[in-house]
Amino acid sequence: MKGLRIKRIYERAEPADGFRILVDRLWPRGVSKKEAGIDLWLKDAAPSTGLRQWFHSGNKEWQEFRHKYLLELKDNPAADELAELIKQHKTVTLLYAAKDEHQNHALVLKEFVDSK
Repeated sequence: MKGLRIKRIYERAEPADGFRILVDRLWPRGVSKKEAGIDLWLKDAAPSTGLRQWFHSGNKEWQEFRHKYLLELKDNPAADELAELIKQHKTVTLLYAAKDEHQNHALVLKEFVDSK
């Protein structure tokens, strides 16, 4: 059974993570490339720079961010690339650096991919 998981990049890499994909546009602070243990950095799957800056500007309107990001993903070739990678691997873990585990772009990305 194929699985798609999400996990903070700051958590330890585990064999159960399977194929590890960093889905942040910027490299996470304080994490070396060796420590990260990523198989792929798919930065184009992250929200656009403008959307990311808007969300982090203090206007943190989660539902509006979610809606705008889902619209971006509809026309994003990286989302198709991600779907292909999921087909190729038993387990894929999307890695993100955000502190908020309940409101972050990786959750929206997983929701988008799961809906296809």
